Amino acid sequence: FIKTFGGIRYYYYLCTMKHIKELPNNNNTDKAIELLSLAIANNPHCDEAYFLLGNAHCKKNDWQQAMNAYCQAIELNPESPAVMAYKHLQEIMDFFNHDLYNP
Repeated sequence: FIKTFGGIRYYYYLCTMKHIKELPNNNNTDKAIELLSLAIANNPHCDEAYFLLGNAHCKKNDWQQAMNAYCQAIELNPESPAVMAYKHLQEIMDFFNHDLYNP
């Protein structure tokens, strides 16, 4: 929903960020991604939405999309929790177990 007060547009969503945060934990990851994408489309400067989107993509093992979302969050806010999440995901992506590939 969009409302205008004094010439400024405010966006209201059917779900709060708190509700969206809980969706992936309740096996509603696709719904979380859908709502976060909508939130980002309406407010592309919300680093928290990008961080939560990255978390949702991680839950689905979609590493590339997660890294992209974390990078967007970091670009908007260099002190975002996405910095640590990006580092952890990078460690996962860099991991190579020689025993699994070279018996």
